[in-house]
Amino acid sequence: MSISLYEASVQRYLQTLEALGGVLERGRAYAQEHKIDLSQSLQARLFRDMRPLRFQVQRVVVHSVGAIDAITSGALRLPSEAPEHDYAGLQILVADACEALARLTPAEVNAHAGGEVVFEVPGRPRRVFSTEGFVLSFSLPNFYFHATTAYGILRSQGVPLSKLDFMGALTLKEAVEAS
Repeated sequence: MSISLYEASVQRYLQTLEALGGVLERGRAYAQEHKIDLSQSLQARLFRDMRPLRFQVQRVVVHSVGAIDAITSGALRLPSEAPEHDYAGLQILVADACEALARLTPAEVNAHAGGEVVFEVPGRPRRVFSTEGFVLSFSLPNFYFHATTAYGILRSQGVPLSKLDFMGALTLKEAVEAS
């Protein structure tokens, strides 16, 4: 069995981003029902030395849409600072990321298979990845780390979430064969 670059990246990003959109909506509804100020959720952390929910959601987008930008440009550019999104702004950020990724075609993404992505951070060694190595060893692990942490923060705040909420829509054989 072979898997394309598009399947390994865009399809995985969309599955989790769409699920994260649902998780954030569940968090919003829970806060409204329990009269919790959503700005408190933005600063919630799993542990004091970890980054807050706002950062986690922003990084999910960076490691999905930003990863595709890196694949197409050949260079990963991490933002130095992120806007101070409010909760609704994070929901829009995730929805916009889904829309941007959904517009991509398999041919557009797969055309970059076998390429390279350069990652440079001042004060650290320059790293050169194959496109596939970048997706599998850097982008996806970071993407899932931040998505899991965002889920964990909301769950720790009492939002009733399950593993299925995190997983989102599964890629079933029937759906693949029908397309």
